[in-house]
Amino acid sequence: MITLYGKKSNFCDGLLRRDFLKIGGMSFAGHTLGLSQILAAKTDTTNLKSGGLGHKAIINVFLGGGPPHQDMWDLKPDAPVEIRGEFKPISTSVPGIQIGETFPLIASRMHNCVVVRSIVGAQGGHDAVQCMSGWVKNSLSGIGGRPSIGAASAKIQGPVDPSVPSFVGLAADTKHMPWSDPGTSGFLGAAHKCFRPEGPGMKDLLIKNVNLTSLGDRRSLLKSFDNLKRNLDHGGNIEGLDSAQSKALDVLTSSKLLDALDINKESSKVRDRYGDGKPYKFQFDGAPTVNDHLLTARRLVEAGCRVVSLSYGRWDAHSKNFDLVRDHGPKLDQGLTALMDDLEYRGILDDVTVIAWGEFGRTPRINKDAGRDHWPQVSSAIMFGGGMKTGQVIGSTNRLGEHAKDRPVTFGEVFATLYHNIGLDPMYHTLIDQTGRPQHLIAETPMREVI
Repeated sequence: MITLYGKKSNFCDGLLRRDFLKIGGMSFAGHTLGLSQILAAKTDTTNLKSGGLGHKAIINVFLGGGPPHQDMWDLKPDAPVEIRGEFKPISTSVPGIQIGETFPLIASRMHNCVVVRSIVGAQGGHDAVQCMSGWVKNSLSGIGGRPSIGAASAKIQGPVDPSVPSFVGLAADTKHMPWSDPGTSGFLGAAHKCFRPEGPGMKDLLIKNVNLTSLGDRRSLLKSFDNLKRNLDHGGNIEGLDSAQSKALDVLTSSKLLDALDINKESSKVRDRYGDGKPYKFQFDGAPTVNDHLLTARRLVEAGCRVVSLSYGRWDAHSKNFDLVRDHGPKLDQGLTALMDDLEYRGILDDVTVIAWGEFGRTPRINKDAGRDHWPQVSSAIMFGGGMKTGQVIGSTNRLGEHAKDRPVTFGEVFATLYHNIGLDPMYHTLIDQTGRPQHLIAETPMREVI
């Protein structure tokens, strides 16, 4: 981790340039500092047409803990009272589609959205693995596991801009660490880890008494690379390090990345539209509701990021489920619609796919503590942008929200769609694992309804 000593900012405040303390999670041997991929200067492997953004991108919003599908996107007003809960369905801009009453802004923009109500195949663990990769946690675990979509994109497509990481994870560490997992590099190794502005970083690299204005002192920074060469993994990820040191420093000294992370460069009107997500409640060991991260994600994809992941809220409501949705729902409603409107206004909505979802759903039956428990049988997601056919619902659950009634959708199908939207064919593009064997990005095909 590079620690830049200066004025300390609060956990969930916006990232002021003068307050930017940590550049964490940097893999100096890989794309997060641009070493191996800067050298390669890779470009997209497809001719996918892009609009004003110039490239395709994904913003993956992880709702850690398991959001209650029947209180958000798949209400069951005709179910018994012990099932249907306290919320009423409201009409949307698409006739025949209703969602929960805590999402009126999204309801007014349903014509821009896709709701998937029948996601199946959740493994039931409190982690982000399936929502970041499309694979179960133990898949290829013996060689490091499956890479997340951010790592896969970084490997195949490379950086859009040499000074901007192609894969960024905004989630700060949570007490339950799997909920702040931004997506791992799996068998691709350290070279393709995501860049984490608020992450733990590499403990062997600590540069004291360095501030942003002195980052141009390359001589002192270069000395720190000696430690990296001794401590980085020995899997072949440090080839070409010496020749690329100066280029790596371009990332550190570039104002483009730091500017993207500084939402104070936006007008107060724009920031107010997103909201800040405060007051932060019901977090415990999970993520805060940081609406600033949604704005930061937009700024990052505009700067050149291909994949940005973030964690939003703590949705594991074994008790007081309805209080939690009343707190989290309107904040998420404001943040997602502000992001949608922002992307549309800037002419890049078709270039950026946004998805918000969790690791599983919640039990149909409300427990004695007014909560809902874990329910891996079925869950929901909301998506928009990416040039998809929107204004529709995919799949349905039975009357009690227990299981997929028709058109079950797997995590793999969702990820095949995400890969398609950024110009990667999951059946064609492969990654070479540590044994030298080619591995498909995902084993399924995109959702036919949206492409």
